[in-house]
Amino acid sequence: MDYHYVYKDVEGASTQWDDIQRKLGNLPPKPPPFKPPPFTPSEGSQDSKPKDKSWIDDKTEDQLEDLEDDPNLDDDRFLEEYRKKRLAEMREVAKVRRYGSVIPISGSDFVREVSQAPEDVWVVVILYKDGYPECGLLLQCLEDLATKYPGTKFVKIISTDCIPNYPDRNLPTLLVYNNGAVKGNYAGLHSFGRRCTPEGVALVLCQSNPVLVDGQSGSEQSRKAVLDGVRQRLIEKVVRDHEDDDAGSSSD
Repeated sequence: MDYHYVYKDVEGASTQWDDIQRKLGNLPPKPPPFKPPPFTPSEGSQDSKPKDKSWIDDKTEDQLEDLEDDPNLDDDRFLEEYRKKRLAEMREVAKVRRYGSVIPISGSDFVREVSQAPEDVWVVVILYKDGYPECGLLLQCLEDLATKYPGTKFVKIISTDCIPNYPDRNLPTLLVYNNGAVKGNYAGLHSFGRRCTPEGVALVLCQSNPVLVDGQSGSEQSRKAVLDGVRQRLIEKVVRDHEDDDAGSSSD
């Protein structure tokens, strides 16, 4: 007697006997072999986005440091070099101290906050008193400049807290310090022109020293750019005021 054994070496795999039976119609058709679906990154996945300069620009300093050991960047020399460049730029910016507002101080704070400020920091001090419109106007200008130039330290102090018996006729007064020394002294609102504006104050402060620092870097190129920007904004302000005066005259 002949015995026919059907062997299945692997689950789902068929023997020659199965194949013959299928041809005779005694067995159902063989199912197609399993194939996993192709990988498709989900929408919004980081892996689905092309890696270019903008991909690097979106990273924080910590994220850029984490990418140092990323094997995917090893194959892209341009991205790796650009990562190093961006990281160096971020570290350079971080070296520049940032303030961003006019800081109130008392007489006991003066030495620590002004005289002993770091050597690379310019400090602008306003001596003022409440209730004087001229002091209020100059303070508004300094608040604007402190926002635009966060690398410069702006502080305010009641005049007589700083200098006992300081004459009110000299208010407001600006003192400019750097490396523990006085670099500028401006007494009275008239020191900043007929109209006291942030642009006019900025130009006076920068006439002889790079007082205003934008917080981007401490390079000479950056300081030159700041001064050029100060001059440009002053010109634009003068032009706007002139146009407004002409418009007012024509309406009359």
